Amino acid sequence: MDEKTSVTARFEEHRPRLRAVAYRMLGSIAEADDAVQETWLRLDRTAAAEIENLGGWLTTVVGRICLNLLRSREQRREDPLEIRIPDPVISREESSADPEQEALLVDSVGLALLVVLQSLGPAERLAFVLHDMFHVPFDDIAPLIEKTPAATRQLASRARRRVQGQAPAPDPDLARQRAAVEAFFAAARDGDFEALVSVLDPDVILRSDGGPGRAALTVAIRGAKTVAAQATTWGKLSPFARPALVNGTAGVVVVPRDWKQPVSVMAFTVVAGKIVAIEVLADPERLGRVDLSLLEA
Repeated sequence: MDEKTSVTARFEEHRPRLRAVAYRMLGSIAEADDAVQETWLRLDRTAAAEIENLGGWLTTVVGRICLNLLRSREQRREDPLEIRIPDPVISREESSADPEQEALLVDSVGLALLVVLQSLGPAERLAFVLHDMFHVPFDDIAPLIEKTPAATRQLASRARRRVQGQAPAPDPDLARQRAAVEAFFAAARDGDFEALVSVLDPDVILRSDGGPGRAALTVAIRGAKTVAAQATTWGKLSPFARPALVNGTAGVVVVPRDWKQPVSVMAFTVVAGKIVAIEVLADPERLGRVDLSLLEA
């Protein structure tokens, strides 16, 4: 095996981890793939044989690329309060995800976590993702954000408190998650407002991303009664809601009969039998990239 082939093989061993890092940082599967490809190009221009810890080197490089992309996003963004639901990772409940999907979901606690991560500043997000999710030492992260290791630790700590407060870990029992989601849709279908309220946490938050130019569908609402007031919409959608795993937690893909793409993907965070968060992707352009074959037996 020549050196080029050896380097390529070693890179491919690390690709799933790099893609998972980039996905958590960027919330976009396409951008994550681009970041991984750029990481490979940088490795290809480097004397790989001189790199002592290739995995660590690649992780910090993809982290730096993602950091630059996030900073560029912030400069372009006109509305800092815009809601963007990350690209969902979808699979059937009765089967495990394919290897690439599984790599994206390692250590993940659902789509709500990625939404909260997107509310963090780029440096905070990098410190939290690399340290808390991928166990990169603060000494290695600090140079990327031009901070001291102590300051980097503080950034990660601040991000951790925010994540824990806004994206609680879902119930590990998928059956209990699914029971809450089914109760939600049954109450919506029947127009039973009280039953809806009873399955929702009092401080439940619903975030919806309708995509560019669809402000009416891009909202964040909080509170059980406020969220339950949307029951009419969900009642109409319930016959077309296909159960699915969305980023490893109970969710649905809503596909009307004879439609070739979903009208929405909904992810639920269930804690102690109550729905504490609902993330809705209703962006037609991104929904057009959802592979419905993932839901077929």
